[in-house]
Amino acid sequence: MSIENTDFEPVSRRQMLLQSGGGFGALALAGLMQSKNAIAGQLSSQSPLAAKSQHHVAKAKSVIFLFMDGGPSHLDTFDPKPALEKLAGKPIPESYGRVITAMGEYDSPILPSKRKWKQHGESGLWISDWLPHTAELADDLAVIRSCWTNGINHSGGICQMNTGSQFAGRPSLGSWLTYGLGTENENLPAFVVMQEGAGRVINGARNWGAGFMPAVFQGTTMEKKGPPFTNLTPPSDVVGNQQRMELDFLARLNQRHAAVRQDNTDLEARIRSFELAYQMQSHAPEAVDLSQESVETHRLYGLDNKDTEPYGRNLLMARRLVERGVRFVQCYHGAGSKWDAHDNIEANHTRQCGGMDLPVAGLLKDLKQRGLLDQTLVVWGGEFGRTPMSEKGDGRDHNPTGFTMWMAGGGVRSGYAYGTTDEVGLHAVEDRLHVHDIHSTILHLMGIDHRELVYIHKGRPERIDQNEGRVYKKMIG
Repeated sequence: MSIENTDFEPVSRRQMLLQSGGGFGALALAGLMQSKNAIAGQLSSQSPLAAKSQHHVAKAKSVIFLFMDGGPSHLDTFDPKPALEKLAGKPIPESYGRVITAMGEYDSPILPSKRKWKQHGESGLWISDWLPHTAELADDLAVIRSCWTNGINHSGGICQMNTGSQFAGRPSLGSWLTYGLGTENENLPAFVVMQEGAGRVINGARNWGAGFMPAVFQGTTMEKKGPPFTNLTPPSDVVGNQQRMELDFLARLNQRHAAVRQDNTDLEARIRSFELAYQMQSHAPEAVDLSQESVETHRLYGLDNKDTEPYGRNLLMARRLVERGVRFVQCYHGAGSKWDAHDNIEANHTRQCGGMDLPVAGLLKDLKQRGLLDQTLVVWGGEFGRTPMSEKGDGRDHNPTGFTMWMAGGGVRSGYAYGTTDEVGLHAVEDRLHVHDIHSTILHLMGIDHRELVYIHKGRPERIDQNEGRVYKKMIG
């Protein structure tokens, strides 16, 4: 019999196993698939936030980044320049060439600082009278006067200070630390962000986002009013056991759904956020309950004053979080570029320093007296500094080519001023530290080699410093 003209329908392997031998082949297949799923479930249960080994012995366990949104003037706070008095009212010397500024006022006259300067502590660090409380802790500060960045406007500057790039889409510093170290606390977020003031930081969540990394590494924001974390309190009609069973059932459904969608990192992050939210309902209320603190502690942070209370509350919260194992806390001051003093810098910085100075000093004192400063790295700074030339007669423009930041605790050699700017404070000239160098140094203090912290993205090894950073070892104790 000829079979040349017979039509055959293709049969899959699964259909063959189901239809042959009374279906016993399917039983074997089901057993194999069950084992495979069990292995997949076991692997997926290993949280990407699990604590990881460090590259070397760490100096610090946590970071509190105090971000002055808008760009504070280094020329009126930590970097005195007598030459500004001599050149007051004159154009910047021709030897500096054509200076590029954000607002184009490169030929405006030099604006002298009206601050009174004094050396403080045994170290003799120069600090202006705008920061009397911080000045009391001069010997605990490592002041870096030679920072520089590429971002000349707020969006690019803030983005680079947070992610290493002027352009959105890369992971933030907090995300890199969370990716590299994980967390030792499963009841609170590893990376927390707080904003002070009525505004919102330019770029929003992109400043603390995970970029091309899984979304589980992104920062968690705390609310300015009401409960510090959303949905922190369970409904009154839901008892603990009921909620636990519901979450377990939901987790099984979500994991089944996610098993075939492994490229969707947002989905994985949301699944894990359900469990974290459940744990936070039990532990976060205690962590953020400032009523547990003494009256003296409230006063130390300025919670008894309407001007200092907003930032003081955030910084006291930050201390309580790192005390409980939170890895990275970022506290923005003046959210919405309130430090941006294009005109009337006297009024602007008087107001901003007045709301920030006492709480920051309170944080350092509190960490120190609790024995936490040695293991907590505190970083202070903005996205750039201000120009020596005036803008609108009594303000200063953005200056990305030379500005000041400082660090305290966490293994830094304090009581020193590192690097210098030129005689008018325009350009960093000695021991210049780019944002990549600052990030690399922070990672080093946390026990991470910035050259070894790699994330493969589209086949390319990515690093926070984009292969350009170096650790500033002079500052490490």
